[in-house]
Amino acid sequence: AHGGRASVLEAASGCGQEAVGIVEELLSADPLESALPARMPAIGAWADPALLPQILLKEGGALPADAVRHALTLLALSKPGEVYPGLDVLTETCTADSLATFAWGLFEQWRLAGMPAKESWALHALGRLGDDETVRRLTPVLRAWPGEGAHHRAVEGLNVLATIGTDVALLHLHGIAQRVPFKALKVRAQEKIAEVAEGLGLTSEQLGDRLVPDFGLDADGSTVIDYGTRRFTVGFDEQLRPYVRDADGKPRKALPAPAAKDDPELAPAERKRFAALKKDVRTVASDQVRRLEAAMVGGRSWTAAEFQGLFVAHPLLWHLVRRLVWLCEADGEVTAFRVAEDRTFADVGDDELTLPQEASVRVAHPLHLGEELGAWSELFADYEILQPFPQLGRAVHALTEEEAASNRLARFEGATTPVGKLLGLTKRGWERGEPQDAGVERWFSRRVDDGRYLVIDLDPGIPVGWVDGLGDQTFRAVWLDHSPGDHYPRRDYPLRFNGLEPVIASELLADLTEVTAK
Repeated sequence: AHGGRASVLEAASGCGQEAVGIVEELLSADPLESALPARMPAIGAWADPALLPQILLKEGGALPADAVRHALTLLALSKPGEVYPGLDVLTETCTADSLATFAWGLFEQWRLAGMPAKESWALHALGRLGDDETVRRLTPVLRAWPGEGAHHRAVEGLNVLATIGTDVALLHLHGIAQRVPFKALKVRAQEKIAEVAEGLGLTSEQLGDRLVPDFGLDADGSTVIDYGTRRFTVGFDEQLRPYVRDADGKPRKALPAPAAKDDPELAPAERKRFAALKKDVRTVASDQVRRLEAAMVGGRSWTAAEFQGLFVAHPLLWHLVRRLVWLCEADGEVTAFRVAEDRTFADVGDDELTLPQEASVRVAHPLHLGEELGAWSELFADYEILQPFPQLGRAVHALTEEEAASNRLARFEGATTPVGKLLGLTKRGWERGEPQDAGVERWFSRRVDDGRYLVIDLDPGIPVGWVDGLGDQTFRAVWLDHSPGDHYPRRDYPLRFNGLEPVIASELLADLTEVTAK
């Protein structure tokens, strides 16, 4: 693959003429024949070509039923990481769109047949023939499978997304790694993303920054939907929700359906593009808002060049960036700033600010703004800037002197909360404990930093598969520990709260205050 036939034969020559002869024979073999197994796979009756979408030829026409059966055999011969060479002939000869549609139809028939394990090649076929629309349809299935007793299939599906490998596929894979209710699937997705990131020389977070597609938007973060006789501009608000304006700039509730006077081919295609755009941006929106909020809480920073290229210049993320206050740190000085509508930078006095090349940039937490917090709030109110998540108006909390010196948060112990409210913490980085006797989860935990976790001891605990089966939960103890692991039964509390970073302390107290509020 890398050196060519001649270099392989030259390497073999050092092993003698007999070796050269064997290697020549190997290289001369037809890969379509040499890769065939001794026993050909049997194709189940569920994969009847009559039930599947047509495969269209690039030169026109469609594959006849007998040829479709051969195509099915090519797919059945291919295994994860070991694709039968004949599959290349299929993809070179037939249209990509029809192959993706065919693969999805095949997958659906396999599901209807009960997903027979021996024929899971139908799932992996999506990775070899699927496209971005396949990704959009498959992701909700993968998210649901663990709850339906099909965790193994969901993990295989992660490999399918990685095999498709487009920006949209990696974006959805990253979304599963960040937020899915099934911990085991989430961990496998994180491992898969880590593999992809490592291959690119990036961290998982850095890969996440680079996975946000621009969706073909203009530099100002909008796009034009052209019906031929009518044109509409689509933009996005502070939550990346789309809005539509007509040619005169008048807002519309939604994009209208094509009319009789509109271009009969262009208008339906543009409306379909808008529908796909809405779906993709909806996937991106919640993840990116959450990631920026998590970056604020965790104190993650970027170089000035990364901030400019990945955020300020990005046509979609730009809508979020200009609605937040940022911190620039250079030469030991920290300055708060915002991004103006012309993509320049301004300080709290609305004076232009130059971002030094050596600066690091992060999202400001209200605790970082000190006495300037009120001025920033007033400035954003004057400009009517709505924020994607609570930043300037965020509640700020602090440990009391007694709590800082203690190894327990006594103010929350004895509090009772509904299970549903408690489970809401999982959206903020909290993890449910490992099931104990009778499958009951006895604690919740949240990572504070390397080697420290805040842990809540629950009574009576949450039964797996029947979350509200034991009713409301009482906080028996709240403490810091070295591990999120086995805390039941727990009698020692090894760490004290002094030295806890103020932003982290504030966020932890905010979570506990909200979840225990009556």
